Amino acid sequence: MKLRLLVLSAAAVAGIAPAGGQEPPPAPPPAPDEAGTVLGTDEDKWARMTVPVTIGRSGPYDFVVDTGAERTAIAEELARDLQLGLGNRARLHSMTEVSHIQTVLIPDLEVGGRRVRDIHAPALQRRYIGAEGILGVDSLQSQRVSFDFARQQMTVTNSNRREESWPADTIVVTARNRLGHLVLVDASVEGQKVWVILDTGAQTTVANNVLRRKLEQKGRLRATYPIMLQSVTGGQMAADQTVVKRIRLGGIDINDMPVAFADVHPFAQLGLSDRPALLLGMDALRLFERVSVDFPNRRVRLLGGSRSQLQGTRFAARLP
Repeated sequence: MKLRLLVLSAAAVAGIAPAGGQEPPPAPPPAPDEAGTVLGTDEDKWARMTVPVTIGRSGPYDFVVDTGAERTAIAEELARDLQLGLGNRARLHSMTEVSHIQTVLIPDLEVGGRRVRDIHAPALQRRYIGAEGILGVDSLQSQRVSFDFARQQMTVTNSNRREESWPADTIVVTARNRLGHLVLVDASVEGQKVWVILDTGAQTTVANNVLRRKLEQKGRLRATYPIMLQSVTGGQMAADQTVVKRIRLGGIDINDMPVAFADVHPFAQLGLSDRPALLLGMDALRLFERVSVDFPNRRVRLLGGSRSQLQGTRFAARLP
């Protein structure tokens, strides 16, 4: 039996630390400006959103927008073409493993008119990234990022600027900050309370085995089948996938959602190994018309579009 291969987040919770010691400082946040910048987006072969990025005077290059990655990364082939200097050899906490990897120094990166300087970026093979690079939360920490899936646009706005008007049926969920990642706690799977991390760099939604055992004990786990998960380092991990009847985020229900169960590394890195947790991938996020992630204010907005109602909003997802 051939197992289906699903790609995981680029370098989800990719804590970069020099192999011999201290972590390099994160790139400074972009300077605030008066208005948000609207970027046209594209899709990679795994249906993840990419945006145009300029490095120095070169580009634009398509980078995957990855809210599950702590650090921006670059394809090693592009780094070679641009003759970027080497950074520290570092430990990379990817989805499937902890590995030692070479970083390169990106002196100047621009996305939507915002510049981030001196990024120590892991260099990863293009075939595993699926794009020219990964735009991680180190480049987005002071920002509010809105994904408009209906229009294929991403808007980047300084977080202290007033929020644009959203429809009355928008669901607003307050999150907790955990190592730079927003974690939703007002969430459940089949009635079981769960911690949810939004992961725009992952093709599929992944839950840990703590949640699996909880669902099994309550008789709420449907039949599973084996798949393989792959991270951008090329590492692979066996998982079991099923269809979950209901995932609830704030006041929104997502019905019949495919979920893979595996103890991928980010759960341990975020201190969620002993509690039910879920990495919500692009397969789930694309069911919404719009999603906004406000990092400094720890708020997530979810809009279901014409199919939504203020309470008990429901969507149907199908297995690919």
